[in-house]
Amino acid sequence: MTAAVVVAGLLSGPAASARPAPEPPLTTMSVKSPPGGANVRVLVFYGSAAAGEESPVVNAGIETIEKIGLSGPTDQRFKTEATDDASVFTDEARLGRYNAIVFLTGGGDILDPEQEAGLEAYMEAGGGFVGVHDAARAEPYSDWFTGLVGARPAASSPTAVQRAVVEVGDRQHPATKDLPVQWKRPDQWFNWTKNPSGAVHTVARVRESSYAPGASANGWDHPVSWCRDYDGGRSFYTGMGGTVSSYDESDFRTHLRGALLWTSRLVQADCKATITGNYKAERLTQPNQAGQNDQIGEPHGLVTAPDGRVFYIGRGGADSSRPVVTDWNNPDIGKGRGEIHVYDPRTKKVTLAGALTVFGNKGGGDELVKVEEGLLGIELDPRFEQNGWVYLHYTPHSQINRDTRMAERRVSRFTLDLATNKLDLDSEKVLLKWPVQIHSCCHAGGGMTWDSKGNLYIATGDNNSSRFSDGYSGNNPEPNFKGVSFADARRTAGNTHNLNGKILRVHPEPDGTYTLPAGNLFTGQETDEGGGKTRGEIYVMGVRNPARIFVDRKTDILYAGWVGPDASAPSTTWGPAKYDTFAVITEAGNRGWPYCMGNKQPYRDRNLPDPTKPLGWYDCDHPKNESPNNDGLVNLPPVTGNNIWYSPQGGAPDFPRDANGIPSYKQEESTYLLPWLKGGGQAAMNGPVYRYDTASASEVKWPAYWDGKWFVGDFYDADQPRNAVITDPKTHGDGGLPVHSESLKKIVPVGNDGIRNLMDWKFGPDGSLYVLDYGRGFFTSDAKSALWQVTYKGGGPTPAAGQLARGAAR
Repeated sequence: MTAAVVVAGLLSGPAASARPAPEPPLTTMSVKSPPGGANVRVLVFYGSAAAGEESPVVNAGIETIEKIGLSGPTDQRFKTEATDDASVFTDEARLGRYNAIVFLTGGGDILDPEQEAGLEAYMEAGGGFVGVHDAARAEPYSDWFTGLVGARPAASSPTAVQRAVVEVGDRQHPATKDLPVQWKRPDQWFNWTKNPSGAVHTVARVRESSYAPGASANGWDHPVSWCRDYDGGRSFYTGMGGTVSSYDESDFRTHLRGALLWTSRLVQADCKATITGNYKAERLTQPNQAGQNDQIGEPHGLVTAPDGRVFYIGRGGADSSRPVVTDWNNPDIGKGRGEIHVYDPRTKKVTLAGALTVFGNKGGGDELVKVEEGLLGIELDPRFEQNGWVYLHYTPHSQINRDTRMAERRVSRFTLDLATNKLDLDSEKVLLKWPVQIHSCCHAGGGMTWDSKGNLYIATGDNNSSRFSDGYSGNNPEPNFKGVSFADARRTAGNTHNLNGKILRVHPEPDGTYTLPAGNLFTGQETDEGGGKTRGEIYVMGVRNPARIFVDRKTDILYAGWVGPDASAPSTTWGPAKYDTFAVITEAGNRGWPYCMGNKQPYRDRNLPDPTKPLGWYDCDHPKNESPNNDGLVNLPPVTGNNIWYSPQGGAPDFPRDANGIPSYKQEESTYLLPWLKGGGQAAMNGPVYRYDTASASEVKWPAYWDGKWFVGDFYDADQPRNAVITDPKTHGDGGLPVHSESLKKIVPVGNDGIRNLMDWKFGPDGSLYVLDYGRGFFTSDAKSALWQVTYKGGGPTPAAGQLARGAAR
C-alpha cells in the first residue's frame, strides 16, 4: 500500500459487544418538510465510536465535499458544514436546515436512541442521506438504519486495498451517467452479509474476477453503490471512498457529486428502476378451453403493433383438433395448424386471426420422428396501420414431398382486416421460398425483424440433425436420405449457396416481390470459383438455430441468438462443448457454424470415407468448405467471434492455445469469462434492446434506466441467463464481451408458476414487456402456455418537481 492510500478501517470502532437491540423511543420532533431550502446546505457527520484522532479519510472526505459544493454550475452549489456532535439529531430547528446529511462515520453505536429517532424523523420529513463506506458499519443493532444504508459488511470482508473493476450499470443517474462503464480503481471492497440487489436500486457493481474478494464473496452480482427512496426521503450509499486517495480521483468526486445533488434535492433521479417490487408480471391469456385453441397454440413467437395489439403464433404441434400422424405413407403426416392469435389490451380479449395448414405436427421422440417445422415467425409491415400486412414464415403442408422427404419453407405476406382482427388467407403473396429436408429433425429458426430502412431480416436454422456427430460439429457427410444429407451443416449453414443456417436480408416491395439491399454478405453475382455459388439474400452465414433476432432501429444493429449442439463437455479430439450463442452483428459476416464457435474456437474436420476419424482443425480465419455436400464456395469468409457463449460448465469458456491457436479443450484448464451465466439444458432466446420513449405518457413503461440495454435469455430458468447487458460499441462488432450484466429473474419471474420456459419477449409501444411462456411440455401447448405482460409501477423520478430545492427539474 502506498503512502497516499489510507484504509478507512481506521474509522471503524471496536467490535460491538452482543446486547439486545434498543428500541428507539418515539420522538416528538417535527422536522421541517422537506428539510432545507433554496439556500442548500449539506451536513457531514463524522462521529465515531472509536476514541482517538480523526482518520485522514474523514478529513479528505470533508474537504472534497466542501469543494464539490463550491464548484460546478451556480444553481448546483451548496454550503457544507461538518460535525461529530450527534446532538444535532435532537435539534429539530438545526436539523431542518439541511437538505442532505452525509455519514462519513466509523462503525459502532454513534447515535443514542433519541438521536436515531431524530434522524428517522428527518428522513420521514423528506430529507436526504448519503452513506460513505464505513457508514454501513454504524448503528449495528438498528434494523431501521440497516434499511437506510441498504446492507451490512460481512465481518470477513477483505481489508487490503485492491485495484478492481467497477461496472457502472446505471447510465442515467447523476452519480454514474458520466463515469466509464468499466471503472478501474483501488479501494477497500466490502462483501455483504445479505445481497441488497432487488431491494435497492444498484447503480454500480464491483467485478469480483478483477480482485480477491475472499471467502465471503457475493458472486458476480456484487453491488457497491446504490440508492432508493426510503421512509419518505432519499438514501444513497457507496461502499467506495475507503481510502484517502479515493478523494483525489476525479471520477469518484463525480460519483459523490451526483449523489449529493440528488439527495439534496437539486436534481431528480430514478432510484426505483431495479427494485423488483416495482414490477408486476401478469398472465394475460387463460388456459385453452377443452378441445380448442381459443387462447393460444404451441407458442413460438410474438410481435406488437403500434396500437398495442399483440400478435403471437402457434407453431402447429399437437393442436387439439388434429391427431399426430407420423407414418410417411399417410398423406396427413405431420399436418398441423399454425395459429395466429391477437391480444387486444383495450378489450383484454383474444381473437384467433387465422390458421395455416402446416407441416409441423409429429409429436416428440427420436430425431427421425419429431419435427421443428411449422409456423415459425411473424412480423408486421412497417406501414401496418395503413395496409394491414402481416408476414409469416412457415412450412406449408401442401408442399411436402413424402417420397423425397423434402418441403418448401416460405415467407409470405397476408392482409389482416384491421377492424375484425381476421387474416385473409386468400391474400397470400409468397415473398421468398427455398427447400428444406424433412426426413430428420431439427433447427428451423424462424425469427424475423425490420431495420429502419424497411429491410426484412429472416432467421433460418441449419435444417440438420443433432445426431451423428456426438454432439460436436454437425459435419458428418455420410447420413443421407435419397441423396440429401441431413447431418452435415456444411450443406446448409456453411454453404454460401444455401439459405438455411443463415440470417437473410431482403427489401420487400409493394407488389410482393423483393430487392436486395447493398451490404449483404454476397451479391449473388460473384464469379469466384466459377460463379453461381452464392446467394445475394445472405446477410449472415454460419448460424445453427437462430430462433429470435432483433434490430435496434435507433442504430440498425442486429442482435441474434442461436442454440448450439449437444456435447456436454469439451473434447480434445473434436473441440468445444455445446455453446449457445448471442451476437451483436454490425455488418454482414460469417459466425462460424459448423467450423468454429464462441470466440473462434475451432472444431475438428471429418469427411468420407470414414467420418469417425478426425482430420485437421478448422482454420477460423480461413475456413474452407470441403464437404461433398457443398454446392457453394470452398473458400469462405473469415469467422467473426461472438459476444456471449455458454456451456453446461459456465459462461464464455476459454482455454490456453498452442502455437497454432488451437485451444487445449482440457476442462481442467478452462476459464470462464462471463461468470453470470451457465447452461445445462439450454436454448438461447435472444431478446430486444429497450428504447425509452420520453414522449410516451404510458404509466407502465419501463424506466429510462433500461434504455440501450440488450435482453438475453434462455428457454430454461435455472442457472441459464435471463439478463440485461451492456456492450461496448468500440468492440461489440468484433465479438467483444459484455461489460455489464444484471439479472432479470426477479422481474421476469421464473418458476413453475412464473415464466419458466421463455419462448419470446418484446416491448410494446406502451413500454411494457410482453413474454411468451412455452408451457411445460414439448411439441404441444398446455395449461402453462401463456402470454404475459411485465409492467412497471414504480412511478417517476424523485423528488417531485415541486419539491426541488431550486425550482424546475433538470
